[in-house]
Amino acid sequence: MFKKAVEAKSHQRLSGADRKKLRRTVKDKFPRVSDSDLDALLPPKAEITVAKFPNRVLVYGVEGGFPTFFDVDGRGSEIFPTVYALWTVPELLPAFMLKGGEVSRFVIGGADLMFPGISVPPEGLPSFAAGEPWAVKVPGNPAPIAVGSTTMSSTEALKAGLRGKALRITHYYRDLLWESVEGCYVPNAGFFEDAVFEDPASLSPPQNSDSTEDACKTSNDQENNIKNIEEQSVDANDFQADSSAALTTPNADENETANEISAGMSELKLPDSGSANDLNDQHNLSTEEIDLLLDKCLLQALHTTVKDKDLPIPGSTLWSNHVLPCRPSGVTLDIKKSSYKKLSKWLQAKSSSGLISVKEDKYKKEVMLLSVNRNHADYSSFKPEKRPVEKSDQPNVQSAKETRSSKTLEVAEIYKPSVHVNPIFSSVGADTGKLFSASEASEIVFKYIEKENLVKPTDKSMVVLDVVLCDALFKGAIKKGSTYPTEVHKKDIGPTFVSRMQPHHVVTRGNESVVRKGALKTIQLVTERRQGNKKVTKLSGMETFLIDAEALASELQKKFACSTTVGELPGKKGQEVLVQGGVIDDLAKHLIEQYGVPKRYIEVLDKTKK
Repeated sequence: MFKKAVEAKSHQRLSGADRKKLRRTVKDKFPRVSDSDLDALLPPKAEITVAKFPNRVLVYGVEGGFPTFFDVDGRGSEIFPTVYALWTVPELLPAFMLKGGEVSRFVIGGADLMFPGISVPPEGLPSFAAGEPWAVKVPGNPAPIAVGSTTMSSTEALKAGLRGKALRITHYYRDLLWESVEGCYVPNAGFFEDAVFEDPASLSPPQNSDSTEDACKTSNDQENNIKNIEEQSVDANDFQADSSAALTTPNADENETANEISAGMSELKLPDSGSANDLNDQHNLSTEEIDLLLDKCLLQALHTTVKDKDLPIPGSTLWSNHVLPCRPSGVTLDIKKSSYKKLSKWLQAKSSSGLISVKEDKYKKEVMLLSVNRNHADYSSFKPEKRPVEKSDQPNVQSAKETRSSKTLEVAEIYKPSVHVNPIFSSVGADTGKLFSASEASEIVFKYIEKENLVKPTDKSMVVLDVVLCDALFKGAIKKGSTYPTEVHKKDIGPTFVSRMQPHHVVTRGNESVVRKGALKTIQLVTERRQGNKKVTKLSGMETFLIDAEALASELQKKFACSTTVGELPGKKGQEVLVQGGVIDDLAKHLIEQYGVPKRYIEVLDKTKK
């Protein structure tokens, strides 16, 4: 739920009546909560705030503190405590215990909890109904790491053989709800991070701090301790060996379990969190230095990768595809650490200085870069570095040779790992930020199958699905209530795995190469009648294949000895070339022969034929 950044529509304080209503709702929803627990989470004398989001989610918290509850539908029927609240009152919710740290890293990475990853106690699976809020814990640690709702009842789970999804995770440790708190941390915020590296026997439940100021001070000390611990992380090979031993030896002592969890946490790659070294580099930079680095990266991008013909572009695209690739190697660039705090405020400040022109799109709720003032003093005085700019969205794509003809076209379909398949890539050590061809992606999944020894011994053509692979292939694709498959034929693994990734495409023409998100759009040719029974052929979508509309119109005018015009595509972004006459077939042939556009990417519609 909190995987994507969404800005709140409004922030306001709760009135006395709404405070009482919230306390009653929490009391009714969570029978385990006592009056003292409720006072700890919603202090009677403190101001309680609510943040309203566009998707109707409400987030409640102590003003100047941290969020304690969030309401999924905004009506009070699906209200959950945050991880912060569960660290204050660990027994607020019943909890599933994980089998070990190897499972916890996927839960913290955003995956839903599957039944095979749950440690069932000797007395059997506890009783629960579908839709109940439950927490998730790791062995030897009373502090929950995630919260969600059950997908089925305990009776249904037993009938299904404890297979499939157990808990739909709505909030987890270090997701965007966690990261939304800046400047101060929840009391004992370092407890979980410290505890996973300690002897489980020495753990004790987190204690409430007396004040927010003490909480901030305590968490800073804990954060320094976390850094020291992370520097002593366990090697990946040791982790694999330890985890394998723990899974095959049910009676292993608690120290081995603690080592497994610590190794799993040390290897955990969380979204947008960066490595320990990156964090250290970021913390060493002052606010002024970050501001200067932002300006330098923007100017580098404006000189090297931002072209006037690509404008306007969304601010998020400018940031991810142009500004970030220009940052120095090994440095994490975080807009939140700057004096601007937000990308929109930074771009508006640059617009006020006259360097660029921006405008907020009222429909997309995003700042758009409209133009660049290349006569600005800052732009003119800046000398771009003569180094190859890293393009995060264009790995494995080599630029075309200088001698290649300007009309030579290369089209390739590539794919980016999505949240569904990220655990597979991470498990085999592949970079989830790169783009892969279909064959390369298939090699990744079969490398994972070989690593985990998932080929069925009695039938080499079948693959037995474990929790991670089952989630990667079928999470969200199976209808609710349906049983997940336990094995899949090898020939179906590759196509299914690729279909779960984000499609991209790369188009290269001469020295120009562009990577775009989504499937490749086609060129559309339409012939229709105008007044006077005259025919006109319209061509659109040529930008996809790096064809200049003006140059094409001039070329077609000479080829077909007719008038041509170029105009904006009605209601859409892009241009349209109008050619007088019904030349649809000849035009399609010209695009194939002269511009190398594959026939399958040309759509032809002749409206003049009955």
